[in-house]
Amino acid sequence: MTEIPRSHPRYLSLVMRERLVEMMHRGIVSEAGLIAHGRGEAFDYLIGERTNDFAMEAEKAGVAALLLAEKPVISVNGNAAALAGKELIDLGGLTDARIEVNLFHRTEDRVEKIVRYLESLGGKDILGPEPDARVPGLEHARGLCHKDGIYHADVVLVPLEDGDRSQALKKMGKTVVTIDLNPLSRTAKTADITIVDNITRAAPNMVEIAGKMRQASPEKLMSIIEKYSNIIVLKSALACMCGNIRAIDE
Repeated sequence: MTEIPRSHPRYLSLVMRERLVEMMHRGIVSEAGLIAHGRGEAFDYLIGERTNDFAMEAEKAGVAALLLAEKPVISVNGNAAALAGKELIDLGGLTDARIEVNLFHRTEDRVEKIVRYLESLGGKDILGPEPDARVPGLEHARGLCHKDGIYHADVVLVPLEDGDRSQALKKMGKTVVTIDLNPLSRTAKTADITIVDNITRAAPNMVEIAGKMRQASPEKLMSIIEKYSNIIVLKSALACMCGNIRAIDE
């Protein structure tokens, strides 16, 4: 990895880029994943590269949904593993959620590499290899899943996800929570709870929230979800982006 001085104004951004390149060479991240990250990073600029109030509200609602679920699952792809693997594992432990590796650019070798990487971070009983089910309506390999994981889950956290799989999961009757920096994406508009934040901030935030909320009563958790409005959060994210753009002229 290229050594980046901490004094560099884009230090965190450059560290993330270098990490993704390193993980691509290790077979964790696909080449297309680098493009996806760059697109997301552009939206991160527009929200000020920070966790805004609308994102924190969604993060709390997402954690509440996971804690209330009977069979919560966290779906992990290459970028998510590379950028927030440890935090997603910790979140799974705090919410009793299974971790399942699910990839758009799927090869069994790559699935195995990601599983081993997550295990090196403390993950246990991770699903991914030898799928035994398929999400209806998805012909591509991304539809492959596990009966003990995504297929029978009631709540699925799908960070950095593609829109049609989120739509397919919704059609199966699942509650979909996503982390997506683009509030205009199909995933963002399809999900029940959309966290418009960088996964490198959102995942640690959710771990902290889960640690505080895991002892909360079901009634308290349900009240958080009932007060949540995804359309308001998306509109708030867009308003934030537009405000930051207009501020350039001020």
